[in-house]
Amino acid sequence: FIVKEPEHKWENLAECHELYCAGHMLEAAVALKEYAGDGRLLGIMEKKVALIDSLFGPQEGKLRGYPGHQEIELALVRLYRMNGNRKHLELASFFIDERGREPLYFIREWEKRGRRKFWDASNYEDREYSQVHLPVRKQEYATGHAVRAMYMYCAMADIACETGDESLAAACRRLWDNVSGKQMYITGGIGSSAHREAFSADYDLPNETAYNETCASIGCAFWAFRMLHLDMDGKYGDVLEKQVYNGIPSGISTDGTRFFYVNPLQVGPVASRNRADHSHVKTERQQWFGCACCPPNLARFFASIGQYVCSCDDDGVYIHLFEESEISVDIHGTAVGIDIQGNYPWEGTISVSLHLESEARFLLAFRVPGWCKAWSLRINGEPSSPPLEKGYAKMQRNWKDGDRLELELDMPVTLVRSHPLVQENIGKVAIMKGPVVYCLEECDNGKNLSGVSIQKNPRFTEKWISMGTNGKALTLETVGSSLAGTERAELYTLYSSGTIGKPLLFIPYSMWGNRGGGEMRVWIREGC
Repeated sequence: FIVKEPEHKWENLAECHELYCAGHMLEAAVALKEYAGDGRLLGIMEKKVALIDSLFGPQEGKLRGYPGHQEIELALVRLYRMNGNRKHLELASFFIDERGREPLYFIREWEKRGRRKFWDASNYEDREYSQVHLPVRKQEYATGHAVRAMYMYCAMADIACETGDESLAAACRRLWDNVSGKQMYITGGIGSSAHREAFSADYDLPNETAYNETCASIGCAFWAFRMLHLDMDGKYGDVLEKQVYNGIPSGISTDGTRFFYVNPLQVGPVASRNRADHSHVKTERQQWFGCACCPPNLARFFASIGQYVCSCDDDGVYIHLFEESEISVDIHGTAVGIDIQGNYPWEGTISVSLHLESEARFLLAFRVPGWCKAWSLRINGEPSSPPLEKGYAKMQRNWKDGDRLELELDMPVTLVRSHPLVQENIGKVAIMKGPVVYCLEECDNGKNLSGVSIQKNPRFTEKWISMGTNGKALTLETVGSSLAGTERAELYTLYSSGTIGKPLLFIPYSMWGNRGGGEMRVWIREGC
């Protein structure tokens, strides 16, 4: 706007991204100050926030608008947590609470512009697209553009945490149950529809036409972490883990130079990929995009992965992820170091060492993943059976320097089935080992993967293989079968084609597409 249309600032919040871009720049400024101690950009952005605050709000003479694409709300809360200025929290709350109120602001500003649109495809009647169909506290299910929804839900959870607003927290929990229970792929992907990059309907989870924008998975991880602070429940940590090992890394190549914007769970033969409704699906990651939101979002997520490993409260420390880490926290004035070691997610043995200046009593809690059906714990070599509360094994005791814990998570290969209402997956299974979702690729298993089936009680062997530049993965081998007769010309016949025994090799879904293009699928037909 400074360069192109300075006279039209703040006139098209619905379509243009003034507040969205300001939010990202503000988050960058806060991060630069937090991690590098450089406050120059923060000083500039504080002036920008003061300008926005002078323009927007419920007061007489101010605009009662809000961003078409949510983001600034997260940034304002982050700024509030840095400087304690409650005006920033109040502005974030205003942007959230104003959404969906009648008369709708987006319609009013559109009428004021003489119904002039920035994008020809914009549809002001589609209120769900930007989550303005209802005030946020009344929304019952996730709808509209998936990334916008994730950022809004993040802000709602943040504000509920800071203010104790129970009605906002209740809306977060209700929306969470809908997303995680009815609109999420096994990989963590969300936003199944390529049309408007959006949620579609409960249990509508097509595999080959799935959209699953990388930014949506990242936004979901942000939201899961915030829900943990709203309510320390392992179900949120389970989704965070699902995204960390499946939905998010699928968006980037093993050498870190190429990217997926879209993350399908199935890629068919060339003929089907050439259809117009499959045009958004790529079989090889791209170097860049015209709308390049995903690559920098991946960069900031992986650069900040450490902050998602654990949380602290007045009682102690909660371990959410089992990344190899060196953690330093202050608990009741005592400096505590926590070292996490292991080969997770490939193996279920996790070792934790404590380093304390002096003996201290506090809570140490580990998330026991929802997929784990058997686990054990030793403290300094002695078996321990702490209570499991909301998915966390909790130990409140006097800890001393050198204490060592060994957590053993049973991690067999498992076959997973969908809810029967996910029609495309009826009669099919997905393969998981621990939190990792696996898939078949053409380069290992040949063409026509739609005809492949797996035995009902398969036995797997494990093998490490190279997965492109800098990539290495634990793969799973078993024996299945493939339909015969795929080479015939007739579309229909009066006889069964039979099956042929076939060795199968499964790779982690997050690493597909690193060895060239071709077919891929997560859900496999279950044989006899």
